[in-house]
Amino acid sequence: MKKNRNIWRRVKVFSALTILLGSVGISSCNKEFANKLPEPYENDTLNINDGSKRVLYIILDGIKGNVVESIAPETLTLLTDRSIFTYDGLADDHRNQISFPTAWTNMMTGLDYTVSGVTGSDFSGFNNETSPSIFTRVKSEKKNVQTASFSTSAAFTDHLAIDATKKQTFANDVEVKNATIQELSSGTSSLVVAHLHAAELAANNDYTVENEAYVSAIHTIDQQIKEIMNALVNRSTFAKENWLVVVSSSKGGGVSGGASGSNIFDDPSRNAYIAFYNPKFNPQEFSKPDVSALPYVGTTPKYVGANNNATMDDPNVGNFGSDQNATIRFNIRWDYGGTYYPSFLTKRAAFNPGVVGWTFFNEGPTFGLNFSQTGQGNTQRLHTRAIADGKWHNITAVFYKEGNTRYVKVFCDGIPAPAGPLNITNVGNINTTSPLRLGSIGDANVNCMINDLAIYNVALPDAEVIAKSRVTPLTAENDPYHDNLVGYWPANEVTTDNKLYDITGKSAPFSLKGSINWTSFADISPNISPAISPAAFRAVPNTVDIPTMIYSWMNITVPQQWGLMGKYYVPSINLPRD
Repeated sequence: MKKNRNIWRRVKVFSALTILLGSVGISSCNKEFANKLPEPYENDTLNINDGSKRVLYIILDGIKGNVVESIAPETLTLLTDRSIFTYDGLADDHRNQISFPTAWTNMMTGLDYTVSGVTGSDFSGFNNETSPSIFTRVKSEKKNVQTASFSTSAAFTDHLAIDATKKQTFANDVEVKNATIQELSSGTSSLVVAHLHAAELAANNDYTVENEAYVSAIHTIDQQIKEIMNALVNRSTFAKENWLVVVSSSKGGGVSGGASGSNIFDDPSRNAYIAFYNPKFNPQEFSKPDVSALPYVGTTPKYVGANNNATMDDPNVGNFGSDQNATIRFNIRWDYGGTYYPSFLTKRAAFNPGVVGWTFFNEGPTFGLNFSQTGQGNTQRLHTRAIADGKWHNITAVFYKEGNTRYVKVFCDGIPAPAGPLNITNVGNINTTSPLRLGSIGDANVNCMINDLAIYNVALPDAEVIAKSRVTPLTAENDPYHDNLVGYWPANEVTTDNKLYDITGKSAPFSLKGSINWTSFADISPNISPAISPAAFRAVPNTVDIPTMIYSWMNITVPQQWGLMGKYYVPSINLPRD
């Protein structure tokens, strides 16, 4: 939950900004700001009066959104009272390493690196004609509109502000602030960009609240923004104008990039504070979704009752011989409740002593892995972790040798069986012509779903089993042993031919036998972390959204041909009060 904010504290510390909040007055020390619209717009509740639609755009390098939330600098915090805002914003929704040129291009063009081509520490590959900045678009669409850009980066100015009416590069943020104030005080620009970089320098690769220099730099920038805002409201023409103020991190700071399927919200280099402010806006905060609580969603066969199963077409699949290293892993949801000894994933003809092969079976609330050989009894390892709870679980078995001794380790949800590895040397060769089967091999006490079955020709290290127990689906990007797959059967799509196909193309399919129902599920399980939908990362403002918001504010129609990647956030308007 976001921290509570003391409204009165914010009113006290930022009295100068109350002018901007709709030429506001404070009627009581314990009341939030009243909203007084500039007179020409008192009846313009839809915000479409041509007014003088103008934009002040303040870019903050290296300032993380979660740090802003934690230290609550007065200006940035107070702005949220009349903003569409987020502390969980993203510089983009990708997993590559992000640089400042990439981040600046995202937020100035509305196009990410896949289109702009800007990926490194410079602007090589950038073309302002094919990826026009907001200055270029405004110049083209609003012939008489003046624009201004003030930055501490010559690269920013030379590439992204090339079509600004007025553009200057300065040595430091103080000079940028002063130039911005001068422009707001006496200039005629309808789009003013101020680019501040000092927080990035102060961080010195430590973007945390414990870094006093970094925090101090943010507070200094916050006061500079306060001065800029005061200059804005003191414009002689302010009452006749309608300003959108955008304040946004370009990117955060810290280790950048992540593996395929990783949570982009955990990438500190992409964490951004983003606010779209206007005195007519009601506050709208966008917080990141809890991706750990995303449901595991799909459709898979449900095996209920005796002899309803999926049978492997190739009887050699699942034969691990007498000395082969191998790993088998799968996800299971057991819906029957606690019962004893029904097999649910089997490579043997029957679950009887002396029948060659292996089988996973239910043992009351838990499960086990059982082996047998001609003339022998059963050799098995039980796990103590319950699976008969109607929740999805991951089960993994690793076959390996140490010297002349062969073992198997059994894991459930990344937790090894407490009894440790099982010595299966004396079981010998466990190959059998009986096919691998998912579901019942005769016992009626089966009610389960099994999917995401993977078989490897290597013994996965314990650390890999533990780290990836929750991961689904397996991909070449998130699975370093992907090339060692003998087969991978996700079993997550309905097929018309009653087959479950190996998507690696290396192995045969399973054939569904008996009465099998394809069953849809959408379950939140503490044991399975499904791939995060890209939509989750667009649930909060991204910097690529900013140009779309600016064009809309300035009444610039955005044709589909521009290919903008941004999203428009509809403001909630605060109607005037008598």
